[in-house]
Amino acid sequence: MVTRSRSGTDEEQVLAANRAFYDALRSLDIAQMEKVWLQEDWVRCVHPGWELLLGWEDVQKSWEDIFHSSGQMLISVSRPLVQVVGDTAWVSCLADITTAQKDGFSTGLIETTNIFVRREGRWLLVHHHTTPLSRGADSSSNRVVQ
Repeated sequence: MVTRSRSGTDEEQVLAANRAFYDALRSLDIAQMEKVWLQEDWVRCVHPGWELLLGWEDVQKSWEDIFHSSGQMLISVSRPLVQVVGDTAWVSCLADITTAQKDGFSTGLIETTNIFVRREGRWLLVHHHTTPLSRGADSSSNRVVQ
């Protein structure tokens, strides 16, 4: 028997956690980003063009560096695909990101996989992995904005 919580299905809760991650990214607010991550020494993050970051301390520092160098970040998320297995879940999605920096703008289409674990009823991010794509990879005509 599948148990549903009052705040929606597991899939809906994971998608809400994924949206909270992108809201934190848009906000350029490290305190908001800290709320969406499980802060353990085994969490992982791969930003586009970066090597693997291992542990909350390095992951947090990377977000601080990104937020410090960015004036504004616009993000459109599409094609969120969610899978839940017990207390682990992952979301694969496309993120179209435009970042304003001191020396101009940069844009990129990013394939992202975000892995979450459920702790004390909350879905928290434990792994964020990104891969830059060419613009031709976004063939979806029906884009969903998160």
